[in-house]
Amino acid sequence: MATGEVRRAQAASTKQLFEPRYVEMNQKFQEDVSVLVLDGTIADIGPRDALAARHPDAERIDWHGFALVPGTVNAHNHSFQSLLRGIAADEPFFVWRDEALYKYTPCLDADAVYAGALFAFSEMLLHGVTTVADFFYVHDNGTENDEAVIQAASDLGIRFVMARTMYDWDGAPTAYRERVEDAVRRTRHLAVKYQGSDGVTIHPAPHSPHAASPEMIQAGHRLAKELGTPFHIHVAEEMFEVNEILRDYGVRPVHYLDSLGVLDDSTLAIHLVWLEDDEIQLLGSRRASLAYCPSSNMFLADGITKIPELLRAGVNIGLGTDGACSNNRISVFEEMRMTSLLQKVRTLDATIIRAADTYRMGTSAGGEILRLPIGKIEAGYRADFVAIDLNDLSLHPSSKDLLLSHVVYAMQPTAIRRVVVGGKTVVQDGQLQQVWNGEVRQRVTAVQEKFARMAADER
Repeated sequence: MATGEVRRAQAASTKQLFEPRYVEMNQKFQEDVSVLVLDGTIADIGPRDALAARHPDAERIDWHGFALVPGTVNAHNHSFQSLLRGIAADEPFFVWRDEALYKYTPCLDADAVYAGALFAFSEMLLHGVTTVADFFYVHDNGTENDEAVIQAASDLGIRFVMARTMYDWDGAPTAYRERVEDAVRRTRHLAVKYQGSDGVTIHPAPHSPHAASPEMIQAGHRLAKELGTPFHIHVAEEMFEVNEILRDYGVRPVHYLDSLGVLDDSTLAIHLVWLEDDEIQLLGSRRASLAYCPSSNMFLADGITKIPELLRAGVNIGLGTDGACSNNRISVFEEMRMTSLLQKVRTLDATIIRAADTYRMGTSAGGEILRLPIGKIEAGYRADFVAIDLNDLSLHPSSKDLLLSHVVYAMQPTAIRRVVVGGKTVVQDGQLQQVWNGEVRQRVTAVQEKFARMAADER
């Protein structure tokens, strides 16, 4: 069937019965189980023959060679940074920041921003990410760039959360900075515009305690309360940030946020690398959440977040890839593996964290911290799935009892054969279904050529 015919068939069908070899539920793989989807939402899960008999009008989707798992949730990314991958690699943080982010930001008009988002989200989908929270801050004194990112997500079919950054530190590029009132007005405008959208949600995101003023942070928190969303904020990623907050306010970052009245169950902190024990306990008592980005923290030599301690304190943890110029992969399955290995070597304890723990972080916990019904195979959740090929060598020796461990520790991207978002197939056999893979490459090449002209002009 031609791609256009597949899309029309999907659009016309609102009742689907996915029939895989295995279905993952509660970290266990079940056989002879099917998943019924109505209008993009999981309606029922049960024995294959019984469901088929009860729903003879459903479109039956044969996944007999696959295991069905929930799509992964990328709780923190910067989509435009995919265009900068490899630039200033292996350099200290400030060199990386100045030579990659700050240097190339002036080249990023709405077309380039769209290309970067299309690139980032395409790669994510091909690696099993079905929802991404994009911490986006190249606003250029308006919302045109924000809309370009949203359009890229819509064009590809990925579920999208815009963590619209609120940034007023005068040391940053002009395109990042806004006045408090402008940041609030524009973020609220987008949130209202997309309210009720199935695929797009807007969250306020004061950048960090060092790049957003106290007034900006408090404004972001108030707006999150008004909208009923989390607010996202980088916290204690690098030691210099901790030292700056200590110098300027006399307390460490978590206590600083608490003094502003913004540390509560709406706080979705990013990184949390450099914490004292009392900060960990305070985060737990306030029911804050974390989007943890282990590969980025390693790539930039930030340090190692104390994940087991944060879990014990009651902090809910999802996983993020961060931007693709500070990782440089953008796969949440990869972050599951990195989380586990990094904590084992930090604590010298092989039992400190298990495959089921990091699998949950990359799936259902991601949905919880973003407040979306995603990341689980359960009635009422969105039908966001990944089909993994049980014949792929990375999933052998084959056993349903070993499969969860294989997914976290062994699985290669070659095993990801289908990706479904809201009941629609958006990746099949390595091909995007709503945008041609080659178009993505062409758009990235065009931006690269623009960067090269800029570099030539500088010489």
